[in-house]
Amino acid sequence: MKFVILGRNIEVTPGLKAAVEDKLGKLDKYFNPDTEVHVTLSVEKERQKIEVTIPVKGSIIRSEQVSNDMYVSIDLVEEIIERQLKKYKNRIIEKKQSAQAFSQSYIDNDYADEDEIKIVRTKKFDIKPMYPEDACVQMELLGHSFYVFCNAETDQVNVVYKRKGDSYGLIEPEV
Repeated sequence: MKFVILGRNIEVTPGLKAAVEDKLGKLDKYFNPDTEVHVTLSVEKERQKIEVTIPVKGSIIRSEQVSNDMYVSIDLVEEIIERQLKKYKNRIIEKKQSAQAFSQSYIDNDYADEDEIKIVRTKKFDIKPMYPEDACVQMELLGHSFYVFCNAETDQVNVVYKRKGDSYGLIEPEV
């Protein structure tokens, strides 16, 4: 993996760079060697924040973590990304174009299937084609609490959002 490490309000010391490359380097078993990993380290008052973005064809894998210690944030973000990769493996690899970004061992490995994504509430409101379940996956990979998309089934703008209790909601426009 190739690392692009930036610092905002913090100098990226050789120690920090080594910690990022060592910890996130554990993810190389999931990706091809030419995969780029964009890492931004930042400090705001007492908050030590790391943002990691891994663009793969068809998806973006992203996580950010904040703590009082940058090294703790680095540890947390690696665990979150690894959990995302295992949880959403089948949906990520389903898209044949994105499979080439991942290592063969990751593609071949069977991870325990987590609960399927279930939309438990639908809201309606006035006003890149994909299915709602795929939008939920993309939202999780980005680490956001909602995701706006064009519904491939209805060709209308929809929003998926994260609810308490690890469930999902879908917002559709009124016709």
